[in-house]
Amino acid sequence: MRIIMLGAPGAGKGTQAKRIAERLQVPHISTGDIFRANIKNGTELGMRAKSYMDAGSLVPDSLTLELVMDRIAGEDCQNGYVFDGFPRTIPQAEALEKALSELGQKVDFAVDIEVPDEDIIGRMGGRRACLQCGATYHVAYAAPKTEGVCDRCGAGLTLRDDDKPETVKKRLAVYHEQTQPLIDFYRNKGCLAQADGTKDVEDVFCEILKLLGV
Repeated sequence: MRIIMLGAPGAGKGTQAKRIAERLQVPHISTGDIFRANIKNGTELGMRAKSYMDAGSLVPDSLTLELVMDRIAGEDCQNGYVFDGFPRTIPQAEALEKALSELGQKVDFAVDIEVPDEDIIGRMGGRRACLQCGATYHVAYAAPKTEGVCDRCGAGLTLRDDDKPETVKKRLAVYHEQTQPLIDFYRNKGCLAQADGTKDVEDVFCEILKLLGV
C-alpha cells in the first residue's frame, strides 16, 4: 500500500506515519531522512542536494523527486511505503504521479490529519526540547518528571524558536498556501482519507486504520 501523509505542522502526521508503516510493515519515508542518508553516504544525488543546502537554497523539485524515486526503488519498498513530508506542493504531486505511473504504480491513499490552527498553536507552544541530548517533551502530554529539567541528562529544557506561537503561525500560513491544495488534488483523484487529529493519538491511529481498511 502506497500512502501519503498530509496535515499541518504539529498535526501529528509524523507520529501516525511511523505507526502506520510499522503496522503495514513497509518503510516510513521522509525527504529529510532521504537527504541525510544520501549526504552521509556521499552519493551523487546527495552531493547535488548538499550543494543547494549549503548555499541556503531549497533543493529543486526535480532533484527531490530523483531522490524519492531512487529510495522507493529499494527492495524494501516492493510492498509499499508511507511518505511523510512529500509531496508538499501541487507541482511535486503531479511530478510524483507521472513518475509512479511510468512504473505502473499509483498512490493508494492520501491521509489528511485535520487539526484546527488554534489547537496546533497550543500543542506546539507546549513542546520543550533538551538541546544537550535531543530529548523532547510536552508540558501537557509528556511532561518531564521535574519541570524544566530533562529526565535523560538533567539539562535545562527550552521552547525552540520553531515552536513559538509567532513562528508556528508563519509555518501554518505557508502550509495553507502551498500544501493544503493537495487535499483537493487527492480528493479529485478519489484517494483522500481524512481523520480527526484532535482525538487521542491512539484513537486517531485506529480511525486511520479503518479508513485504510486494515
